[in-house]
Amino acid sequence: METRDETVDDGAGGRRKLTRETLIFPRYHQLDAVRKLVQNARSERTGNTYLIQHSAGSGKTNTISWLSHRLSSLHTLTDEKIFDCVVVITDRRVLDKQLQDAVYQIEHAQGVVKAIDENSRQLAEALIDGTKIVITTLQKFPFILRGLLHIAGAENMDNPDEAAIDRAKAWQDAIAARKYAVIVDEAHSSQTGETARELKRILGAGTEQGIEESELDWEDGLNKIMESRGRQKNMSFFAFTATPKGKTLELFGRMGSSGKPEAFHTYSMRQAVEEGFILDVLQHYTTYKTYFKLVKSVEDDPAMPKKKAGKKLGKFMALHPHNIEQKTEIMVEHFRNHVKRKLSGRAKAMVVAGSRLHAVRYMLAFQRYIRENHYADIHPLVAFSGTVKDPDTGIEYTEPSMNIDGVTGKTISESQLPDKFDSSDYQVLLVANKYQTGFDQPLLCAMYVDKRLDGVQAVQTLSRLNRTSPGKEVPFVLDFVNDPEDIYRAFKPYYNVTTLEEPSDPNHLELLKHELNGFQIYLWSEVVGFCHVFYLPQHKQNPSDHARMEKMVAPAVDRFKALDREKKEDFYEKMTAYTGFYAFISQIIPYSDQELEMLYSFGRYLVPHLDLGDDGVTPHPEKEVVLQYYRIEQVSSGFIVMEGGEQYGVKSPTAVGTGKAKDEDKPLSEIIQALNDRFGTDFSDEDRLFFEQIKEKASKDERIIQTAKANPLDKFELGIKAVIESLMMQRISENDGIVTRYMDDGNFQKTIFPLLAKEIYKSILEKQE
Repeated sequence: METRDETVDDGAGGRRKLTRETLIFPRYHQLDAVRKLVQNARSERTGNTYLIQHSAGSGKTNTISWLSHRLSSLHTLTDEKIFDCVVVITDRRVLDKQLQDAVYQIEHAQGVVKAIDENSRQLAEALIDGTKIVITTLQKFPFILRGLLHIAGAENMDNPDEAAIDRAKAWQDAIAARKYAVIVDEAHSSQTGETARELKRILGAGTEQGIEESELDWEDGLNKIMESRGRQKNMSFFAFTATPKGKTLELFGRMGSSGKPEAFHTYSMRQAVEEGFILDVLQHYTTYKTYFKLVKSVEDDPAMPKKKAGKKLGKFMALHPHNIEQKTEIMVEHFRNHVKRKLSGRAKAMVVAGSRLHAVRYMLAFQRYIRENHYADIHPLVAFSGTVKDPDTGIEYTEPSMNIDGVTGKTISESQLPDKFDSSDYQVLLVANKYQTGFDQPLLCAMYVDKRLDGVQAVQTLSRLNRTSPGKEVPFVLDFVNDPEDIYRAFKPYYNVTTLEEPSDPNHLELLKHELNGFQIYLWSEVVGFCHVFYLPQHKQNPSDHARMEKMVAPAVDRFKALDREKKEDFYEKMTAYTGFYAFISQIIPYSDQELEMLYSFGRYLVPHLDLGDDGVTPHPEKEVVLQYYRIEQVSSGFIVMEGGEQYGVKSPTAVGTGKAKDEDKPLSEIIQALNDRFGTDFSDEDRLFFEQIKEKASKDERIIQTAKANPLDKFELGIKAVIESLMMQRISENDGIVTRYMDDGNFQKTIFPLLAKEIYKSILEKQE
């Protein structure tokens, strides 16, 4: 029986909660996965990895909950318990509650399941108490040793007493002696780094058997950490993901017939769509293209770094009021005309913005457009983290301050937002790096994308639409940024079975180490001196250790400062590449070379001290250009077909530290021209002059002036349409081509007329003032 709390309208303008019990049965892929995982775990015992690739929206939460309970009570044929504890790891806070509820509902007995929603001390207590199923986040493991000391009664964490150290050590040994099944909800790159190693270090079997704690020195600590990177004999990993990256396949996959690592169990996107378990989000995919032209507003032609300037001009265009207003109109009208009536008027939509400031500007534009058009059937919410300061106005915005409850007039907190959006009061959610993964809202019927989406991010974001709901049809996607071919390339690796194109090459690690040594930024004696402190056992650490490690890296920092900028960037990139690659590859290949581990720890500590500085050139081309032409139009609509075509796989790191292309200085005019070429326009200088003449003549026409005085903009547009056509026909001899196109090309007229009417309206009102 599944118990689910639902919030429903109470019929009096409020909301009330209902608790519903539903009898649910596993679908075939869920039952098959759990049975095969349990069967293999029983025969293989601990020390293994299992990668489960199940499509987004395929019921992964229930699969994990069923698997966790089966593993927690799993015994061999001779009645020997295989796992003492099941640890469910999740990084997705939005799903934490849903996952916890699903696991809790299967068995309500006290002490069987414990959710770690407070701190590392709570996690330490659960591991000590012998809780059968623990649900937590990966980030709590690096602090668990301090949690053990806290439970042991240490008053000073930096200088604990001997009794507390002994109790904490006994508990640590007891924790490491147990056998664990670690279930990873949404395995991704966080599982390939240092935080994942901390989990292995705490739960993994100890390596210093036979050595007294007092005898341990820094080298024993080094060896223990090196061994904790690889597979642990007392731990098995069950990693779930819909979109495995190359690293994920290598870390959790099993060698298949292809000679490359593969998933243990797969329920593909294609199969889920064919069985009607999820909807195909690529069936109604419409793309728009924006055409614009920028011109310099300064006489001189300053040289600027091409990439930096181009990026800022792109941001300038994305945030330009005219751009946001035009897209807002398209989205609001599309939602009201094609989406809102679906699901008996309960349909919802999501707008994906490119940045937090972008989301703020869109929210203001949505509110303004809705207010100006007197719409009462659409209300937006916005989601972004932290505080955003608009550089043009200086005003600061937060998510709660922008989301005001239309009924109570109070702010809507971040925790309240999902429930509020689920209600009938709100229809559109504007997001910036929030709710693009792990957000389950079956009423989402449309998505408007104004952000570059690549690879896994594209699949995860668009998959917010794939949930089914009674009466829900195939959803809409309107994309202002991405090309259909790019979306195809993003989805293709995950549509059927995900394959690895090329495994990682461990030789790159030695190559990088050799190149780093060649810079002569650090002496090996400094690395060794640092490691003598860094790898000390915990009971031998003290507050002065930080100063001792700082002293060891200081000479390297000074030598780095003396380099020119190009060499600084080269060293910085290679060192960050080395530390990232070692953290990943050392979990697959057991290294015995202590120097690799020592350079890794020294490098991780050194990198935050390295200041690349500023090259002295911070271009601000956005201050020296104006938007001259603008047009947005639909360029494609239809089904992005996944069947057939070229097959794409996913990649692992095969080359690292390859260097970055140099950003050349180019004249501002050349940078603008490149941007204009990319977003080409069909307008000419004659066209611009012609429309300026029409605007001037219309602004002096008494009929138009009186219409502007008596009407808002939307009514003004309706009232002057015939007059504008008349003025066009009067000037046909001066520009036959442009008038003919205006009269015959409906899309061209739809684009030009609102802009022209707005300019005329504004010109008349300004003159009246």
